[in-house]
Amino acid sequence: MVQSNAINVLLKKLEYSFNNIELLNEALTHRSYAAINNERLEFLGDGILNFVIADELFKQYPDVQEGDLSRLRANLVNKESLAVIANQLKLGDVIRLGSGELKSGGFRRPSILADAVESILGAVYCDGGFEPCRELIVRLYTNRLASPTDLQSLKDPKTQLQELLQSRGLALPDYQVTNITGQAHAQVFHVRCSIKQIDIDVNGEGKSRRKAEQIAAEKAIAEVEANFEGKKND
Repeated sequence: MVQSNAINVLLKKLEYSFNNIELLNEALTHRSYAAINNERLEFLGDGILNFVIADELFKQYPDVQEGDLSRLRANLVNKESLAVIANQLKLGDVIRLGSGELKSGGFRRPSILADAVESILGAVYCDGGFEPCRELIVRLYTNRLASPTDLQSLKDPKTQLQELLQSRGLALPDYQVTNITGQAHAQVFHVRCSIKQIDIDVNGEGKSRRKAEQIAAEKAIAEVEANFEGKKND
């Protein structure tokens, strides 16, 4: 691969010099471009990334429990976070895409960008071993590891509602599917969330039962908080 200015800029940002530059070439090749592409490197990079982030969180936050560590890790390694890193590395300038993906703006698509980051991690591991790969991950995540997202905001609405009710000494909510509408390939689930002790009934709709329950839980949280706020002001 002839190294373009964009590739040289990327190498400087990575602070890593490849022994075998073809590994980077493969990491930047989307499946729409060639049969030999970055999917296998992505698989490898994903596993290493999850381990290194778990290890760093374990060491840096000794007082955080397993469930919260899992949520922190998931937030750090999700597609959105990886796409942010990809944009900082300007991977959209160097990813090799097929003509269809180029026309549809694949170089801006978060999923493609995120996969490319993981592929690069896999390429660095194959080229230089675990330690250079770990060092790269820590460099890329330095700020994010130092200032993790508020733990409460990472909890899904059903978990937040459960904890809110438990803190008030109330029983857990009851979720019931009240209806399923739409065609088989595009069903909409209708779910009722009931908290009988404080006479709350809210409904949620979503493309899956889980999504509908989460939406109903969000509404229930607002109702519960309003209920107790109102009693406080009486």
